[in-house]
Amino acid sequence: MRMIHVYYGDGKGKTTAATGLAVRAAGAGMKVYVVRFMKTDNSGEVNSLQQLNNVTVELVTKSFGFTFNMTEEQKKEAKAFYTEMLRNAIAKENLENYDMIVMDEANIVYGCELIEKEELIAFLKEYGQKKEIVITGATRQEDIIELADYVTEIKKIKHPYDRGVDARKGIEF
Repeated sequence: MRMIHVYYGDGKGKTTAATGLAVRAAGAGMKVYVVRFMKTDNSGEVNSLQQLNNVTVELVTKSFGFTFNMTEEQKKEAKAFYTEMLRNAIAKENLENYDMIVMDEANIVYGCELIEKEELIAFLKEYGQKKEIVITGATRQEDIIELADYVTEIKKIKHPYDRGVDARKGIEF
């Protein structure tokens, strides 16, 4: 039996938790596919995951910036781009070749309507017990949580960013 995992909230560590789960799965012999919506940077966790033979990471090749700064035309372009990333992640060859699908920041693109929402929900309904599926992103998406088996809220209590400390390589990225 496979399950759906969701990590959301305003705290640090959602991607880190998903990465840890991917590493654990890979260490147990599972094949893992990671798709990183909205993140163009080649961060420490990506560098680590790419060292593992049974992990494939799909990186975003185009940046659209923050959604609140996008024009309607940019939102349409971003939606087409991210929907294509989703379709690649859930393509038949991935579903045949991978045991775990990690969708980093899927909560964000879902909540901002930058993917075809019904396609993600249909995938979760059809494959939620056939594949380990991991979804991250700051926002809570009730449609996704309703289908999930594990839901973890990561809550910020205190963070150096609040004091003006920028993200640090190896710690926040």
